[in-house]
Amino acid sequence: MAERTVFQSMSQRHVVSLLPHASVWEAACVMTKANCGSVLIIDTLGAMLGILTERDLMTRVLAKALNPQTTSVSDVMTHNPQSVGPDMRVSEAVLIMIERGFRHLPIVSSADKILGVFSVRDALPREIGDAVSLAEFNDQVNDALG
Repeated sequence: MAERTVFQSMSQRHVVSLLPHASVWEAACVMTKANCGSVLIIDTLGAMLGILTERDLMTRVLAKALNPQTTSVSDVMTHNPQSVGPDMRVSEAVLIMIERGFRHLPIVSSADKILGVFSVRDALPREIGDAVSLAEFNDQVNDALG
C-alpha cells in the first residue's frame, strides 16, 4: 500500500487565514470556530507571511501576559514558516516536524497557492512510527559521523 501524501491526509481542506493586522483574539476565535490548531497569516494578495498556532498563543501571548485584543498576529506569529508541497509523503513531513519541533506544516503548490495545513494529527500511527524510525536512524548516522 502506497503511503499517503500530506495533501491526501489533511482533515481540513479549507485554508484558515487572517491578515497581519488582525488581533490575537480574532485569531483564537477563528481557530475555535474552524476547530483547528493554527491560522495562516497572509497578505492582501494571498501570499503566506506567517503562521500562528495554539502553542504560539500559549507561549508568546498568555505566558507573557499580552492583551489578546490589542496584540496583532504579526507581532507573535512565526514569520516565513517552512512549507512543503502537496506530494510529500506523510512520514517525511512528520520527520521534518519532529526534527524542527513544530506540529503544523503549511502545504503550498508549486505555483505558490496555499492548499492548507498538515497537522501531525492528520498522520496515522504507522506513518508517525516510520518518521520516528527515520529520525532515530538520522541520529545514529549523525553520531557515527561525529
